[in-house]
Amino acid sequence: MIIERYLIREVATPLAAVLGILTTLFAGYSTAGLLSDAVNGLLPTGAIAELVGLKLLIALEVLIPISLYVSVVMAFGKLYGDSEFTAMYALNVSPGMVLRAVFMLSAGLAGAVLLLSLHVRPWAYEKSHEITRRAQLSMNVDAMESGTFYLNKHGGRVIFFPRREGIRGPAKDVFIQIQHPDTTDIILAQSARALPPRQDGGSNVRLDNAHVYFLGKSDTTQDRMMDVGSITLDPANHNIAPEEYSATGVPTARLARSSNPADIAEFQWRLSTPLSTLLLGMLGMPLSRVQPRQGGRYAKFGTAILVYSGYYMLCTSARTWVQHGTVSAIPGIWWAPALLGLFLIAALYWPQWNVAFHVRTLLRRLAGDLRVPPEQTARHDPA
Repeated sequence: MIIERYLIREVATPLAAVLGILTTLFAGYSTAGLLSDAVNGLLPTGAIAELVGLKLLIALEVLIPISLYVSVVMAFGKLYGDSEFTAMYALNVSPGMVLRAVFMLSAGLAGAVLLLSLHVRPWAYEKSHEITRRAQLSMNVDAMESGTFYLNKHGGRVIFFPRREGIRGPAKDVFIQIQHPDTTDIILAQSARALPPRQDGGSNVRLDNAHVYFLGKSDTTQDRMMDVGSITLDPANHNIAPEEYSATGVPTARLARSSNPADIAEFQWRLSTPLSTLLLGMLGMPLSRVQPRQGGRYAKFGTAILVYSGYYMLCTSARTWVQHGTVSAIPGIWWAPALLGLFLIAALYWPQWNVAFHVRTLLRRLAGDLRVPPEQTARHDPA
């Protein structure tokens, strides 16, 4: 119908804007963190764009539902404030038709979120873990700053020098510690300079006037020390401990057959995100109700944000409880979407239940209780 297409278009316009803004903010935040690692030589510069793209793919399953929810509240708040819904209802447009338009748009986006959660998200996690692990095997020595300790994730390699001559000049008074399964190597060098890159992309470092200590972890009788005029060393850490198991990068089919609590939590989370998208999109309709020319088109925006924040905290808490075995697979994390569904039914079929009024009243009461001094709360005995 024309009305349905109109409503979908009214929601899709702010949806594109909100999703674009959130995506840009998230990309900027991720880039800032990765740039610091690239500047310090802990991450190849060419991997920044790839990692930011992977992080965006992972975050879309959360950014799409919140963008849809906010867009429905904004668009319908405008339609209520401009009395357009009053005119629609006068022309025999039922609330069911309006809800059907929202359902169609929410169902389409829920399908996209389902695809992201089941297939794209685990692939992106696995790819990002691979890039991070590859970055630990290489290090840009020329990008290191003096006065900073450079450690890998598991502490198997530590590099420090207090000063260097120029931006890319030789480092002075270099300290290097390398952990092996049975020994610990400590190198103290007067200066260090990066050599031209090798064919495999790595780069060796030449240490001058170095003292090398080989210290045994269990048998100290094998400790030895060596003085060298010059030594060539690969600063990359090739003794990285195996990656810890993470369910985020495991294929969905494998998670479905697992009985591990962490796998169950991850599997249920992937299935719950499209359900949350559908429920949040439909919930935006009753939460956007305002009286024409009263309260403004964004009067319910604050309430809507509070409702979403509470629901997101419930979902993340439920996921953590299942992951740690506090809550079993049944009910798992499904009680959080169930509560949201009950809240949606109440908001749809009891329009007189003013959610914003009750939330504001509760906040005023809490604020009033906090402002009352303790000595004023006491009551004297009339006797």
